[in-house]
Amino acid sequence: MALDLYRWSGNRRLRCGYTTGTCAALAAQAACTGLLRGAVPPRAWVTTPGGVVVEAEVLDSTVASGVARCAVRKDGGDDVDATDGMLIYVEARRSRDGIAIDGGEGIGRVTQPGLEQPVGEAAINSVPRAQIAAAVREVCAACGYEGGVALTVSAPEGERIAERTFNPRLGIRGGISILGTTGIVEPRSLDALRRSVELEVSQAIAAGARDLLVTPGNYGEAYIERSLPRLDVPMVVCSNFIGAALDAAVHAGAEGVLVVGHIGKMVKVAAGVMDTHSQVADTRLETLTAHAALAGAGVDVARAIMESPTTDAALDAIADAGLLAPVSQSLARALGRRLAYRAERARADGAPPCTVAAIVFSNVRGELFRTDGVDELLARMRRDHA
Repeated sequence: MALDLYRWSGNRRLRCGYTTGTCAALAAQAACTGLLRGAVPPRAWVTTPGGVVVEAEVLDSTVASGVARCAVRKDGGDDVDATDGMLIYVEARRSRDGIAIDGGEGIGRVTQPGLEQPVGEAAINSVPRAQIAAAVREVCAACGYEGGVALTVSAPEGERIAERTFNPRLGIRGGISILGTTGIVEPRSLDALRRSVELEVSQAIAAGARDLLVTPGNYGEAYIERSLPRLDVPMVVCSNFIGAALDAAVHAGAEGVLVVGHIGKMVKVAAGVMDTHSQVADTRLETLTAHAALAGAGVDVARAIMESPTTDAALDAIADAGLLAPVSQSLARALGRRLAYRAERARADGAPPCTVAAIVFSNVRGELFRTDGVDELLARMRRDHA
């Protein structure tokens, strides 16, 4: 059953889909029902972390010898990716207590530190794990079952399909990852998305705002809510289009822009990459290595950074060398220069300047650094909106 949820992108109506995490939760609900009731239902439904109810057909189901197994087909909507259409299976068995979740055939294993799951674990992220567990707990409660359930998620095509993803570069071997934060796949037309970001910026300024908060996505939104409370300034989620958002803000007459972003994207901006989509450029490790070298890192540290699967893992290598503070300072200077240059380049002759500053954070380490001007800009924002 196709998800009846749509988003407008420019003049196109695009259908949403659901993530591999939601597929696994749906299959887990159906498999657990089969385990406890003796028959797998023809359909399953779950409420995603984003609050959307998803219903799907249950496929290829079996119940035999104390094991229930079934599948749900991944539906990417109009945002088709490598996993669209593949079957995600879950096998359920009774256990002594608790809900155990592991990966089977076609689910990748983490082989390098720095990812969300520890080395050796199945690449099933924490939000999907919580989705799966919640779906199973509901079935257990409805059936009056108080024992445990052991679940194995698999994807028979996963190892082949994973070669078309970033998993091998991230040190995830043997299959796909089970992912998702909201449980829903939002369709994206990149050109229309860029235009919508520009329109949102200009509308905020036209409505009377002097200053803007700009952040690439969910991580930044959560960080702002957690670390910059009661900052009553319009916020624009710009996705990968940091440069386009800055251009639009300057053209609209913004006086100040505070960019709040995760190190994984902002380190690209520090290298001059203003569209941070991985298909455009991925300079993260090279940029971190260059700044570490400027701070005195030797060949071994540089190699450890370049071989890191994520920016958080690269930061671990930098911190282990005692260089986190000087590298952060170097990145802050470079990022500040890049943002100022972009804003100045967009400014029309005779127009007042726009102050641009940035706060950069890591989900693991919290705030890493601020560019020059952040404190002054924050003080003015709070004063103007007091």
